[in-house]
Amino acid sequence: MHPALAKGNVAVVTGGASGIGLAAARHLAGLGMRVCIADLPGAALDAASDALIAAGAAEADVMTLATDVSDRAQLMALADEVWARFGPVNLLMNNAGMQPGSSIFDEEGNWDRILEVNLGGIIRGSQIFAPRMIASGTPGLIVNTGSKQGITTPPGDPAYNVSKAGVKAFTEALQHELRNREDCKVEARLFIPGFVYTPLTAGGRTEKPAGAWMPEQVVEFLFDSIERGDFYILCPDNDVDRATDVKRILWAAGDITENRPPLSRWHPDYDDAFKAWLKA
Repeated sequence: MHPALAKGNVAVVTGGASGIGLAAARHLAGLGMRVCIADLPGAALDAASDALIAAGAAEADVMTLATDVSDRAQLMALADEVWARFGPVNLLMNNAGMQPGSSIFDEEGNWDRILEVNLGGIIRGSQIFAPRMIASGTPGLIVNTGSKQGITTPPGDPAYNVSKAGVKAFTEALQHELRNREDCKVEARLFIPGFVYTPLTAGGRTEKPAGAWMPEQVVEFLFDSIERGDFYILCPDNDVDRATDVKRILWAAGDITENRPPLSRWHPDYDDAFKAWLKA
């Protein structure tokens, strides 16, 4: 197990009141860690402490704090309060995100909010927490939640794709910086979930689609991958296995190296070639 995940250590999970974040918080509490869940104010956050306590966490080892990750001052207050109550943070999971849908010319008027939460929240969270984590001299881990849409950038939701592409680039740069700092015991990981049935992806559905994983499954995959030492934690689901993900990613990179049209996977002139590529 990664040394940051030891019993008695401290974890902070943003977007932790539901879905993957809450499943991760439960997992960490089950390891005996002290856990802070940060999320927007509301009923889900109010119930989050009870969910961890019901899973076996001691009340003294759980805290919640209403936090909008797009606001630097609120993230700084989050760090201050966690350090004051629990001490140095060993695991930061920058997981808060939103996907309300978007269009290229922003008819919905939500590009700024998507970028501020999905990308800005991860950048600010890392910038605020990482220096303190490094200075503590204890093992640390920063897990940033990205998306396959930030790698293959399918058409239909450009703001979300841009935000998650930025998360990938930022987390790669963060890990490069951390591994080249002398005596630094903090590392970063890029978490890339597949199709997961959460409030973010439910789309009004009340039953899990057959192709989706449950949050607990993807969280188990996440921490198994951390134990293996993986940086890119590319999660499968019931519809898409790793081999298919790899081919999709390589095809997307080939748009540049082969000088194809952008998003050629969805271009009618390349439909047959892509299908043949998948079968090859």
